[in-house]
Amino acid sequence: MQTSAVPELAHTHARPVHWLATATAMAAVVAGAGLFQPDPAKASQSGAGITTAAAPAPDAGAVELPLECGAVPVQVVRKVSGDLDGDGSTETVVVARCEAGMGTPPSGVYVLARSTAGAPRVVAALVEPAQKLSVGDLAVRDGVVTATLLGYSSPDVPRCCPDRRDAVKWQWRGGKFVQTDQGAAGAGSA
Repeated sequence: MQTSAVPELAHTHARPVHWLATATAMAAVVAGAGLFQPDPAKASQSGAGITTAAAPAPDAGAVELPLECGAVPVQVVRKVSGDLDGDGSTETVVVARCEAGMGTPPSGVYVLARSTAGAPRVVAALVEPAQKLSVGDLAVRDGVVTATLLGYSSPDVPRCCPDRRDAVKWQWRGGKFVQTDQGAAGAGSA
């Protein structure tokens, strides 16, 4: 082992006072970071010229969905969120159906938004349970809702096994949701 020609430096031996000074400096940095936080995210209301804090996406559990299930509870199967109408507020798209022990009950697809008072409410039905469809995939991207709708080619097809798959999308245009087909995904079991 080679010895150093330079005498040992005082700062190479940490003493308790050095650790105490380091801990005090770190505590000051952490406390300072806690005091100087950026402002919360802001979004301005369309045309109002005022600024409010951005509200979270509407909660499907906080609104009564327009399903008639009798004594059976409503089941939310899927939900996705995004700004669908370009107003800076987040909407929620919900797939819901009546809970069933077997088979494939028809689904409803609903758009939830916040009222001016901030309460969640249903603003549109994209698919009604009366259409006797189920929903496979569901997504929101760039203000467009896409879904795979599963249905039946005839009344003879068992309700457990949809044999039609249609890819559709909805987009907000002219004050309403407009549905367009993305092309049939083909027949076959779901």
